[in-house]
Amino acid sequence: MAGARRNKSYRLTGIYDRRSREVPFNAEVAEVEVDNPLALDAGEKIVAVRSIRGDPLGRLHAHHQIDEAQYRGGRAFQNDWERGERGPQAVDPTREYVDGTRSREPVTEDQRRAVLRLNRVERELGTDGAALVHDVLVLGLTMDQIGERRAVRTQRWNDYFARRFRECLDRLALIYGFATEGRAQRAKQRSK
Repeated sequence: MAGARRNKSYRLTGIYDRRSREVPFNAEVAEVEVDNPLALDAGEKIVAVRSIRGDPLGRLHAHHQIDEAQYRGGRAFQNDWERGERGPQAVDPTREYVDGTRSREPVTEDQRRAVLRLNRVERELGTDGAALVHDVLVLGLTMDQIGERRAVRTQRWNDYFARRFRECLDRLALIYGFATEGRAQRAKQRSK
């Protein structure tokens, strides 16, 4: 007679690897640790793969060229920009067609606060810093492309733009509350 079956735990967490094995030949990906959406316990993390191909901020963070506070400050700026932007919008096919004109949607409180924060960011960074942050975080340009737009194509200018962009990210981290003034000063001293 076969042996008695013992009750086994059927907890399957940690057994399956959900990462993609095949990526396109031109993909640029980085592993990142995120909260487990299927976790039973709060705070469990898993390793996921994210695309950094069209994301200059994600690329800098994945290559450890910027720290977590700079990364989160840059993401907060991008979030405010998306909320505050009121440019061309797609046509909504679910709305009734009347005469082709669209009434403007009212400005929400979130949009107003985002625009106020963006105005403060522009004051703090100055015109050149705000333009540099916009070029990288909103338009997704590289330092080479920024140099081409400004008609300066040397490595020295690229290094200047990269250094200035990191200074702007430090400032964004301070503005959005992800860093303190003392921490920013210590980081500046280490980079010298």
